[in-house]
Amino acid sequence: MRKRSKLKYFFIAAFAIVVCLVIFVFQLTLFSPSQQAKNIVNEFYSYEQKAAFNESWGLLHPYMKERWSKTAYLTDRAHVFMGHFGVETFEFAIEDVGKADIWKMTEDSPSLKEVYIFNVIQSYQGKYGNFHFSQAVYVVNTKDSWKILWDYNGG
Repeated sequence: MRKRSKLKYFFIAAFAIVVCLVIFVFQLTLFSPSQQAKNIVNEFYSYEQKAAFNESWGLLHPYMKERWSKTAYLTDRAHVFMGHFGVETFEFAIEDVGKADIWKMTEDSPSLKEVYIFNVIQSYQGKYGNFHFSQAVYVVNTKDSWKILWDYNGG
């Protein structure tokens, strides 16, 4: 009878350890910096997909916001994508590319550290047929939150 009791406690302890390990691994992957960065990319393009450009503007890095005014961004995004292409929305896919220890948005911009890189493919069905855009998207953690950048380096 004692052996069964010890065996029972052993299985309970082993089960508890396995459950703890599963929870730990799940939290590590769900809340990892790379996953948080990917979530921001998903949030950004979900806003763009709904033509909620005001919200997507809020996810851009301050360096990006120096390139155009908010009004210009809101107007251009709606005009080009919705107006010229004749589409109301698009589908998108996000591919993990990797991480750069140091990266610059432009040749002259300050270096950013620990930048996550994704490739976003936007698929449109427009008045001129079906087409896809592929763009590298960079994500960096600022003091407050994760922010989106695009590459403006030559080449």
